[in-house]
Amino acid sequence: MIAGVIIGRNFPLIIDSLRKMEFGTDTHINIPIAILLWLMIYPMMLKIDFASLKNVGKKPKGLFITLFVNWLVKPFSMAFLAGYFLSIYLFPRLDRRWQSSI
Repeated sequence: MIAGVIIGRNFPLIIDSLRKMEFGTDTHINIPIAILLWLMIYPMMLKIDFASLKNVGKKPKGLFITLFVNWLVKPFSMAFLAGYFLSIYLFPRLDRRWQSSI
């Protein structure tokens, strides 16, 4: 991250050329970012035991717990926490006219 900041500050033309590298026209999919994300995710993908996927149906308890937590618990708990902290920290600092339009 530090190297990225230093390069960005000292060599803006390099950053400009990297920013313009996209898949297709107006896709807003940056090629260097896509490659770096793939390199970050790839090692985790190597640790997947694909042979054990055929046994998921035999003991589906773990799968159901994961689905329940990821689709029902996390979204609503995160929305609650976001609303709670926004109401405590952000909304009191905002202009009253903006608050009434929400």
